[in-house]
Amino acid sequence: MNSDWMINFDRLLTEQGLLVKRFNFPYMIQRVKDGSRKPPDRAPKLVEAFKQQIELLPKDKKIIIGGKSMGGRMASLLAVEREQDRKLSGIICLGYPFHPPKRLDKYKGAHLAAIQTPTLILQGERDTMGTRTELASFSLSDSIKVEFLPDGDHSFKPRVKSGFTVQSNLQKASECVCRFISQLT
Repeated sequence: MNSDWMINFDRLLTEQGLLVKRFNFPYMIQRVKDGSRKPPDRAPKLVEAFKQQIELLPKDKKIIIGGKSMGGRMASLLAVEREQDRKLSGIICLGYPFHPPKRLDKYKGAHLAAIQTPTLILQGERDTMGTRTELASFSLSDSIKVEFLPDGDHSFKPRVKSGFTVQSNLQKASECVCRFISQLT
């Protein structure tokens, strides 16, 4: 949660009037404490950690959850689990990990075909975990809106020769998030 990328994106959203709450999953907390390279926990434990964070939020506010990469994936899994109680207003996935790099056979987005919660996926056009070309063949619910960041990789960073910058892509991403949230009922 304290990476330069997350701090920068948080600042861009906050400047546009959004209240952002960042958190680390338990395995990341452990990494910070002891410097270990502990791998991520399994999805059920990560989703449970996300639920605990949601319980800390004000009950009278619109709740939109999301995250970068795996955090966005966990947000979408949690949304599917909670769709019966309709407590989530939206999901925002920043660089969704549809599959590990060069492993299209390990698709991690099957639940996105039926998700009902309004969802925004912001994806770099060259993201090795789901390129623009690949996404055209994925089955995604009509509740999902996908926006592509020009020439961006998984962190939205474009190649120098593209003429785009990571900052311009992050700015575009923050504007897409604000537009998406303003359209939620």
